[in-house]
Formats: sequence, C-alpha cells, structure tokens
Amino acid sequence: MHLRLLTLLLSLLSCSVTQISLANDEPEETIEQQRAAFRAVVAEVEKGNWQPVQAYEKLLQDYVLWPDLRAIYLRATLKSADHREIKAFLDTYGVLKPARELRYRYAMQLAAENRLPEYLDIYRQFYQGLEIANLDCLALQAEIESGQAMRVTKRARDMWLVGKSQAKECDPVFGYLQDKNLLTNTHYAERFNLAIESRQFSLARYLAGSLDARNLEEANEWLRAQKHPDEFVSAYLHYADTNLTKQLFAYAIERLALNDPAAASRQWQKLSSHFSYTTARINEVDRHIALWVARDHLPQAAEQLAALPPAARDTETGRWLIRARLMKRQWPQVIDGVDALPADEREKDEWQYWKAVALRESGRDQEAYPIFEKVATERSYHGFLAADAISLPYALNESRVVFDPEIATSIAERPGLVRARELFFVGLEGRGRSEWDSAVRLMTSEEQKQAALLADSWGWHSRAISTVAVAGEFDDLRVRYPLPWRETFERYAGAAGVSDSWAYGIARSESLFMRDIRSSAGAVGVMQLMPETGRLTAREMQLPWSGQATLTDSSANIRLGTYYLGKMFSRFGDNRVLATAAYNAGPLRVEAWLPQSGSLDSRIWIENIPFNETRGYVRRVLADDAIFYWRMTGRQQRLSAQLPQIAATMNQSLTVNSD
Repeated sequence: MHLRLLTLLLSLLSCSVTQISLANDEPEETIEQQRAAFRAVVAEVEKGNWQPVQAYEKLLQDYVLWPDLRAIYLRATLKSADHREIKAFLDTYGVLKPARELRYRYAMQLAAENRLPEYLDIYRQFYQGLEIANLDCLALQAEIESGQAMRVTKRARDMWLVGKSQAKECDPVFGYLQDKNLLTNTHYAERFNLAIESRQFSLARYLAGSLDARNLEEANEWLRAQKHPDEFVSAYLHYADTNLTKQLFAYAIERLALNDPAAASRQWQKLSSHFSYTTARINEVDRHIALWVARDHLPQAAEQLAALPPAARDTETGRWLIRARLMKRQWPQVIDGVDALPADEREKDEWQYWKAVALRESGRDQEAYPIFEKVATERSYHGFLAADAISLPYALNESRVVFDPEIATSIAERPGLVRARELFFVGLEGRGRSEWDSAVRLMTSEEQKQAALLADSWGWHSRAISTVAVAGEFDDLRVRYPLPWRETFERYAGAAGVSDSWAYGIARSESLFMRDIRSSAGAVGVMQLMPETGRLTAREMQLPWSGQATLTDSSANIRLGTYYLGKMFSRFGDNRVLATAAYNAGPLRVEAWLPQSGSLDSRIWIENIPFNETRGYVRRVLADDAIFYWRMTGRQQRLSAQLPQIAATMNQSLTVNSD
C-alpha cells in the first residue's frame, strides 16, 4: 500500500477530509490541475467547440475523464463529425458509459440520415433482443429497405399488435404493413380490443376507422365515460343490459369516484340493481368506491368500509377502516381493526402504535405500555411517538461504520469508482451517480460500507446515504444524516423563520442533497423547487433569476426553498405538519384536506392524508427533523411537541402556491 494513499485513507477516521484523491498515479497537484482544466473547457466542448481544449490537451490526455470529454464533443458535433473518428472512438472506449451513450446517439443519427445498413450493423451487435421499440422498428425498416421484407412481417405485426401508440420510428414499418395489405380486419379488431383494455380510447377510436360504425360508437362511448362520467351514468336507463354496457358503466362509476365518491356511491346503488352484474364485479366496484369515500374523509367512510362483504376486503380496505375509525376516535373498533389485519401488516410499527393508543384511550394502560415500549425501540416516526407516549428517550442507536483501510484502498483503485469520483469532482454529478451505482452493485456488503465512507469524505452525500442503505447499514447517523452547506441552511432558514433541522429534513427527503437532481414532475435541486415556484419566489425576494442555473446552485436553491417553506409555515398558522404536507403536495390540496369543523389531532390527520407519497413524506420529514436536531445540538427534541392540533380554519392569507 502506498504511504500517501494510506495516509489519506486513514484521515477518514477523524472525518476531517473533504476531498480525497485516490487510485491515481499522478500527484495530487496534477489531479487538481486536471480537474480544473476539465471544468474550464467542458462548457465550450458541450457547444461543439474543441479549441479551448488545445491549451490543456497534454494535461488532459492522461486524465481518466478524457474519454468523457471526447464523447461530449462528438455528441455535440454528431451531424457533422467524421464517421471514422466516431468509430475509432467507439472501438477504443466502447465499454465505457460515455461511449455507450455516444453509440446510441450515433445509431440514431445514422437512421436519421437513412444510412440504415450501417444502423443495422450496430443494432445487431448491441441492441437486438433488448425489446426497445424505436430501435427494433428502425431495424425492421432497414430490413424492409434492403429487400428482406418477407422476414419482418410477423415481427412487425407483433410490434403493431399492442394496446398503446408505438414509437414514431415505427410509423414507416406500420405504413408498409398497411400498404401491402398485411393487416386484416381481424388484426384491427384485436388491437382495438387491446386499446380498450389499456384504456387508450383515442387509439381505439383511430383504429375504429378501419373497422365499422359499431366500433367507432363503442370507442366514443368509452371516451364519454372517461371524460364525463357523471353525465354518462345518469343516462343508464337508455342502455340495454349487455356485457359491454356493464363494463362501460362500472368504469364510469370508478371514474366518478375519483372526484365525487358520494355521487358514485348513490349512482352505483341504482346501476348495480338495474344491470345484471356478477357478485365479484359488484364487490370490486364497492371496494373502489368505499376507498375513495375514506380518502375524501366523508362521514360515512367507516360504515361503508365495514359493510363490505369479506370477498371485497383486503389489506388496503383494512388500513382505511382503521383510519376512518381514528377520525371518529372509535377506539375499541381501532383495536379490532388492527387485530383483523394480516399478520405481516398487523405487526408494523404504524398499526402497533395505534393499537397502543387505542388501548390507552380505552383505559387499558397496562396492555398499552409494552406495545409502546416495543415500538419505541425503532428509530422512526412511530417509534418516536411511542417513546413520547411513555417518556422514553429516543432509540437513536447510533453505531459508526468501522473504517477498514485495506478494503478502502482496494475499492478506491477500481476504475469504475475512480471515474465516478472524478465525475463528481468536476461537477458532472448525474453521470457520476450512474457510474457509482454500477460499480457499487458489484461489491460485497463490507466493500459497500467502505465505499460509503469514501463518498462521505468527498462530500458526496447522496451516494454515501444510498450506499450504506444498500449495504444494510442504517445506524451510522453521521453518514446517513450529514450536514452539508450548514452555514447556508442556518442563515437562510433563520431568515425564513423556520428551523434549520426542519429545512434539513425537507432537503434530505426531497433530494438526498443532490444539487442537480430533477424529479419526474420537473422539480429541481437540493430542495426540489418547481421552476415556476422558483421564479415567482425569486421575484418576490427580488433575487436574480437565471432559471435552471439558479435552481442548481445549492446556495440559491436553499435560499429560495427555505423562504418558500417559511411562506407555507405562515400560510398555515405556523403549523409545521401542514406546511410540510403543502411543500410536497401543494397548499391547495392541504386546504382541501383540512377538517370541515372543529379541530383534529395532528397524528390522526397525518394518518388520513389521502396520498401515500405525501403521508410517508410528512412522517419522514418530521422524524428526520428530530434526528437532525440531535445531530446539530446533541439534545433531544420531542416530535410530539411539533404536532399542534389541525384546525378547520387556518391562516390562508398568502396566495402563492405550488400547484
């Protein structure tokens, strides 16, 4: 083991290292120069300008990310690049991720230039059998144009016979099938039925154009049931009792239940007696309606769920029956509901906690205490509430991962981890995460723990947190609950009137502290702000706004996010529970979830949040707040003290929302 490498690794023990350069034969100074040079030129290279690299070429050619820089340039200049240069690059670096990405784009460019024989060669080597629709269809088109059309008919039909619209690259292949009359009425009818089953009614209507008027009318009926279910079900007396009619009305009732479960329930009573539905179908729709009645917190929810026949009940109806009983504080029935759950569900912290609460509320303290005591051994939302109930300290159970320099040295030298580390240090964190995760998947549990320590030492907290979890190590709270950008959080959370531990809980739940992450909904950055929310907040704060660049700047994102969190806090009368829910689901939804009158225990309100994601999010943030508070102060902050009553009328003076 090299002395320099060992010294750097051992420094992990004192947690004093913020950047460690490992597994590189170059001196530390050279590595830093390479990183700086890469950062200096990459923005121009992304624009297709290679000229700035020339000043650093000698330094960068030996850098582990040289292939990445070349791949970025070749992607940017793909339309005009020398194909021999691309092929040479792929031959040299083909196993690396940047080369694999370039190969895909190169293949698509060949197809766009109608160089289909060359595309087909790449497809057969790398993509055949992966069942990627656009690539498969381009290959079929290549075979058709090369005179091998007879070979593709069955495969092309299989691509066509699906209940959804296929990739646009499939259009020429499907056009070939139509031009050659290789699609019969039977094929159209089969795909029409598949589209109906997949609820792709617009596709079904398109396909009906090649069938007859009855199919077109059927597709239109499904569309009416989908778009205007209330109007559709009200006309039930005009329909005969057929299999199709029964399917249509059951579907319309399910759609109606999403927005108006009470109306759906009333209408279903009429429909289920008017049409000859099977018992199984009646149970299925009854269950669907009852669940939406419960999610909408309608007063009849408990009775409607309890009235379901055994065949219509499952774990989900059992959960919501307990929640509905909690809303009415029907404690004996809560106990019965928990006991009726399947064994694996019944033993979860959530339900054991509520059983103990119900026992205590029923005057059965001696039975409640041991259940609280058992749940309190967990480091979780319900574990903390259970500890509060019987005045026990929180079971934080911190245990540090033991540093192993031999294992750490071994894994730090692996090419995949070296590349991931350098991608992180030069600011290409998204690419680095992908490379890191691929490398970590191949490690043993012990190696994963040491990898997590390395990532933590570099300040790469998202990979440290995720990797210790993959390794099954959940007790190193320093790694799992880090404190990055601490001064920034303290400053801006304080200015926004929220606690920094709460803001940390939000950020950890939102992004795992990834400054560049973008959610499927479009939220960006450490505190996952939607671009429009960020823009409006920046304007209100009179801060410079540069769109994506502002949101991916950690300091700016934290400043905007904490300010917005403070607005939600004020909007909901300084109620941390409601503000947390609003940060996730939007304030308008939270307002709709408020009780109609009086007030409600926060714990019960949280339990009855209709969205599974938001319910889990609120629990997680509140528990994380307690853990971060302990990490920052060494003191315990009781979670129950952060749970004020939920009143029917909250302070709604602010109007900006995140919907």
